[in-house]
Amino acid sequence: MRMIIQGGHRLTGRVPIFGSKNAIGPLIASSIIIKGPVRLKNVPHILDVVRLLEILQKMGAVVSWINPHELEIDTRDIDPVKVDKKTMKQIRFSILLLGPMLARFKKMIVPEPGGDIIGKRPIDTHLFALKALGASVESDDDRGGLHLEAKKLVGGYIVLPEFSVTATENLIMAAVVAHGHTSIRLAAAEPHVQELCRFLNAAGAKIKGIGTHDLEITGVVALHAPKKAWKVIPDTIEIGTFAVAAAVTHGTIEMSPVIPEHLDALRFVLTSIGVKQELDGTCFRVQGGGRMNAFKLQTMIYPGFPTDLQAPFGLLATQCHGVSLIHDPLFEARLGYLHELIKMGANAIIADPHRAVISGPTSLRGTEIRSLDIRAGVTMVLAGLAAQGETIIHDAEMVDRGYEDLDGRLRSLGAEIVCLEKNE
Repeated sequence: MRMIIQGGHRLTGRVPIFGSKNAIGPLIASSIIIKGPVRLKNVPHILDVVRLLEILQKMGAVVSWINPHELEIDTRDIDPVKVDKKTMKQIRFSILLLGPMLARFKKMIVPEPGGDIIGKRPIDTHLFALKALGASVESDDDRGGLHLEAKKLVGGYIVLPEFSVTATENLIMAAVVAHGHTSIRLAAAEPHVQELCRFLNAAGAKIKGIGTHDLEITGVVALHAPKKAWKVIPDTIEIGTFAVAAAVTHGTIEMSPVIPEHLDALRFVLTSIGVKQELDGTCFRVQGGGRMNAFKLQTMIYPGFPTDLQAPFGLLATQCHGVSLIHDPLFEARLGYLHELIKMGANAIIADPHRAVISGPTSLRGTEIRSLDIRAGVTMVLAGLAAQGETIIHDAEMVDRGYEDLDGRLRSLGAEIVCLEKNE
């Protein structure tokens, strides 16, 4: 898909914030270990969600959309033998199936999951966590994947080798139905990890320490679906994305709903740059147009600045006065989007796979660029909005993996965007 943007328009107005992409993945995956239909609302209608649901459906799950943002999942009759290996390779979300599938079926063969082109994303920590519960893991090249088996999952004292969000989520989903007690140290504490824990507790799990890096889990015999539909938290990454859109187009955007305590790191950086903002209950308002100052940014584990917002803020740095320094220690190829911004006139240097130096402000000009992954893709969209002239983004379908109706919501704010399929 190609996205054609006529830049130079000031974006102004209100925009709805949909459910968190990073939260919905583990919630859907956890339906595998929950007896009875699971109902979720405020579900973002994005491509990664659609594909994850397709994997469950091909295994025999019944998925029913109640309305565009509410669905019901019943996994009682799924068969792990029918897992769709091709689709699993396409989305990183599928890594979240390892823990619950192993917990329920005790034996499975899965391909190594795929995802974005942002550097090597080894699953060693996932496998380490599952092994710590008693699973054996072998590479099965003949049958195209990993062979996981556990006659019995048993809790224990587990110190994770890194603050991996999805590995923490996989471990949680397996531990809640494992035998005995599990202590997890160096657990990730992001809002979507907290969301998973609260959801599982509502289903009958026994998890303590939610929101900290030390989790205590007592295994239970079975989980049952919560009586009420579970509402997914709003997407903090979307909020940050629209905040940057307001700043680089000198516009004013009001976002709702938001959870104020999830925005601490985002608001701190915006304040240091000089971007005006206002928080009123569950409404967040960002106003661009003033002088913006260069900044130093290092992505960190929660409550630090999220790596998923590093690319949009790299774009923002091109419009700031002075030299900005960006350090993203997690993925070694996440700075690749800067090559595309340089084509548009950005003054940026990739110092090494994890650090960049960006000087500004620079006037961006429209040209032909491409989307490398979800977050780089949305950054190209924001760049096109900030640039003068026409920007053509190739492989723009990447954005649909993580943002629902992004072009439509931007048009409602005054953007001039047209999406074309590859044959148009």
